[in-house]
Parts: sequence; structure tokens; C-alpha cells
Amino acid sequence: MVAIRSTRLAHDGWLKLRVATLSGDDGVAFDREIEDHGPAVAVLPYDPERRTALLVRLPRAPVLFMGAPCDFPEVPAGLRDDGEDPADCARREAEEEVGVRLGDVEEAGHVWTMCGVSTERMHLFLAPYAAEDRTGAGGGLAEEHENITVLEVPLAELRDMADRNAIADMKTLALVQTLRLRRPDLFD
Repeated sequence: MVAIRSTRLAHDGWLKLRVATLSGDDGVAFDREIEDHGPAVAVLPYDPERRTALLVRLPRAPVLFMGAPCDFPEVPAGLRDDGEDPADCARREAEEEVGVRLGDVEEAGHVWTMCGVSTERMHLFLAPYAAEDRTGAGGGLAEEHENITVLEVPLAELRDMADRNAIADMKTLALVQTLRLRRPDLFD
């Protein structure tokens, strides 16, 4: 059985980078890096009447670093504050990022996003909304410099994007496919 012998902090910023020394049944020690920034949420707000969803587009430094286009839609998402309820965090992120006040949210999973590298465990939610639930333009908090563009996308277009492998973001793909399974009537 593999066990952690020790950890040390290598970087302490928006995220922490830790180096863990592990050992296996054979007693041999080896190191692994851990990206540590805590738990997160993602939510797909969808309007069942108009059959649309609210998504965001924002620059992503890792994607740009890899030389890839960074203009793909994503579901609203963010990090949870210490002790914050995941559903409340999803509601907060939706209001900040896309300007919608959500009531009920439906849990769609609780997943490790990159279990080989990161401590991030993400709660996934689906959330219906109506036109009157829009509270503003969204766009995120100015002090976070997210440069968010809000998109309203027809669910049929999201279905087509999923079918042609054109959704680049994993959390978005998971939530679109989950909504398709749970509410196929919305994609007719």
C-alpha cells in the first residue's frame, strides 16, 4: 500500500504547490507534485422554457500557454470559500459570472478534476432559471480580472457541439451530457 511519508510546500500563492514523498510496499521512496487550491463548483444554468443555457468565455492562461485557442464556452465555476455549502457557492458563482439568481440546484456529481495532480474536487450542478431570474450582465468580479464574456447558447447548439466533439472543457461537457440524459425533452 502506498503511503505519504512527508510533504513540503514548494509554492504558496493563489494555489499551493506541494511535494509529497511517498513509499510503496517495497519501501522505496518517490516524490509527487500536488497542485492544491481546494474544492470547487460548476453549474449549468438552463432555461427550460426558452431552451437556452448561460455560459462564459474567458481567457485561460494554461490553454494560452499550450498555444491553443482560448475562445471556448464554459459553465460558470469557481472555488468554494472555507465552510461554504457547495450549492450556495454554485448560486454565488452563477450570479457573479452570468448575472442569474438561481433557486433550486440539482446535484450532478462530485468529482476529482485531475486526480493525478490536483486536490480539486468539484461539485457539479444543473440549475433551471427563468428570464425574470436575470439580475444583471454578469461578467465576474472586477477585482478578479476574469474578463468574462457571458453567452446565452441554445441547448440544441450545445447538443450539436457535444456530438461533434466541439466542447473543449470537461466540466461543461459533463454537465451538458448529464442534462441531456436527465432532460432529453429540452433538446428536441
